[in-house]
Amino acid sequence: MHRYRSHTCAALRKSDAGATVRISGWVHRVRDHGGLLFIDLRDHYGITQVVADPDSPAFKAAETVRGEWVIRVDGVVKERMVETINANLGTGEIEVFAQEIEVLSAAKELPLPVFGEPDYPEDVRLKYRFLDLRRDTLHRNIVKRTQVIADMRRRMTEIGFAEYATPILTASSPEGARDFLVPSRIHPGQFYALPQAPQQYKQLLMVAGFDRYFQIAPCFRDEDPRADRLPGEFYQLDLEMSFVTQEDVWDTMEPVMRGVFEQFAEGKPVTQKFRRIPHAEAIRTYGSDKPDLRNPIEMQDVTGHFAGSGFKVFAGMIASNPKVEVWAIPAKTGGSRAFCDRMNSWAQGQGQPGLGYIFWRKEGDVLEGAGPIAKNIGPERTEAIRIQMGLDDGDACFFAAGDPAKFYKFAGDARTRAGEELNLVDRDRFELCWIVDFPFYEWDEDAKKVEFAHNPFSMPQGGMEALETQDPLTLKAYQYDLVCNGFEIASGSIRNQSPELMVKAFEKVGLSQADVEERFGGLYRAFQYGAPPHGGMAAGVDRVIMLIVGAKNLREVALFPMNQQAQDLLMGAPSPASPAQMRELSLRAIPAKAE
Repeated sequence: MHRYRSHTCAALRKSDAGATVRISGWVHRVRDHGGLLFIDLRDHYGITQVVADPDSPAFKAAETVRGEWVIRVDGVVKERMVETINANLGTGEIEVFAQEIEVLSAAKELPLPVFGEPDYPEDVRLKYRFLDLRRDTLHRNIVKRTQVIADMRRRMTEIGFAEYATPILTASSPEGARDFLVPSRIHPGQFYALPQAPQQYKQLLMVAGFDRYFQIAPCFRDEDPRADRLPGEFYQLDLEMSFVTQEDVWDTMEPVMRGVFEQFAEGKPVTQKFRRIPHAEAIRTYGSDKPDLRNPIEMQDVTGHFAGSGFKVFAGMIASNPKVEVWAIPAKTGGSRAFCDRMNSWAQGQGQPGLGYIFWRKEGDVLEGAGPIAKNIGPERTEAIRIQMGLDDGDACFFAAGDPAKFYKFAGDARTRAGEELNLVDRDRFELCWIVDFPFYEWDEDAKKVEFAHNPFSMPQGGMEALETQDPLTLKAYQYDLVCNGFEIASGSIRNQSPELMVKAFEKVGLSQADVEERFGGLYRAFQYGAPPHGGMAAGVDRVIMLIVGAKNLREVALFPMNQQAQDLLMGAPSPASPAQMRELSLRAIPAKAE
């Protein structure tokens, strides 16, 4: 028999009854039932119940073992009595009667419990991640992660993509975040950058004629952490295609992404045909460029109903500023004063003066609107709003007013809040869509200049003529995001492969041709030697897995993540470099200034 096991802790079944077996694993828990000891033994694959009775030669050893000790058990497989069968375990019809127990490794008192998975401070969980990873939920999430990535690779290979590995040590690139810099020992005073994405390299692969590239690519960005973004590093399904339009990219990747979700959705419905929603429409309808389409609430412009009305707050704003609009946020089943007051209080907590509303109720056979706004605008306008929004008895409508560029995020948050509070969101499904036609440029209020709104290497719609003749802030790009349940899970574009167009696009943000040649010399040179039209996208592997397993944040689907302060508590990173290391790199640390 093998030194440690003849079977895993998930392998034994009723058909093995009577067999002498050897299993090894961690002690999940020990239960004493009147002198009869039950040990749940756990390994990577599952759990087997081990029984030690006082007559067994293994009983003495069984009395000593504690949670998370690693032991080897030799014993005989027996069928459980019908009333003791555990239907939740694959091994629930059998148990192993121990004949010999060997302690392979004892465990100190645990800094966090494994069994039961109670809530525990995250910093403790991260410092002892090797224990945290033994917890069933996290362990299954990581296993599911490997399965999802393997499924992505299989699907990409089956449709003709080849996987190529791009460099990790590279040059700085404007991907919208800070670079992690790596000092060069051989070239004192100079630095490599860890790639924020393989953007330039994958475009160069297209210029080199490889046609269909993909990679499960590690990406590094020195960003502040948040629930849907890991600090430091993350992984993406990165891909690029030659001789394609953006429709080709969508048609190619939609079946891949839909298939991945369907494979792991455990029966939850997955969108079959992804809607393609223009960016401007998404903002006006959902208040977000990553809308959760499981929420049925759709906002509408109702400015006309308030212009010249008796509700002087909105009417005065409309009259004094042509940019002002009033948006309505319908809330079916929200027609109670208590709910409307809660929404108003929530809005005030968001720094807003409040959230105006109308709710409809029947007085006898008459359906009428109630609330201060209804009283001020009168029954005709109130009824017109109700008809436009498709509302009825027991429903409500909330209103946001001002310059949409300044209030759309708040309106979108109010839509989300109402949908969740009223339980309108169907949480047991995956709703995917493409957000398309992103703005090419945006106004940077701090710098008082035009900046790229998205990927600077994208192709502007209208090409050179549009760059030369249109207001930059009206330009759209061949850029698109894939959104699922309110999360951006992929982003891509058709690339600008013309050196002249590239220079013209960067000139709009204040960079000269010389700047372009210096900062993006590889791409700029390559485009002058026959560059095919090309485009692609990158899907966030971590976010996809987070959605699939229903985790609350990305740290629940990553092996060894950093904490919210971008620290690796397990390995103690970041940490000071030794004086010898600093001398080798020709570096000197300058103390941070006290604030």
